[in-house]
Amino acid sequence: MKRMIAKVATVSAAAMTVALVPLAGTSYAAGCSGAGCDNRGPVSMGCDGDAVTKASVTARNHPGLRAELRWSPSCTAAWVRVTADGEQWWDRYGSVEKWGGKGTDFQRSLQVKFPNPGQDWSNMLGSPTAYYRVCIKDTATDLVDCSVFW
Repeated sequence: MKRMIAKVATVSAAAMTVALVPLAGTSYAAGCSGAGCDNRGPVSMGCDGDAVTKASVTARNHPGLRAELRWSPSCTAAWVRVTADGEQWWDRYGSVEKWGGKGTDFQRSLQVKFPNPGQDWSNMLGSPTAYYRVCIKDTATDLVDCSVFW
């Protein structure tokens, strides 16, 4: 009888351990949503997993600079991802802007400096109803290039 109880206990413990281990492909909930994502990192909040590019812009005076508007449906938040293909001689920034009123009411923006070279991204701005765009600012020339609103 003691052997039977020991076997049942061992099998129960093994079954419980398997039940607690997530299966491959299991998705986890994002760590924020909407305005709760404001100024939070897309990777640390788990918002980058379902992100898609909704708009982009290339600097007119430097075709190696690109800014992309990244959108996470699960987090209802956007951010800018910047890519620099070559070395930068001046400080250049990519920004994500959040607008209300179909792009007529500026609300907030966040920026990130272009790497030298490489890729980086800003923190997020969130809202399911806002309009967003991304821009590139060249501090040497004060040129600003922006995407269309999304």
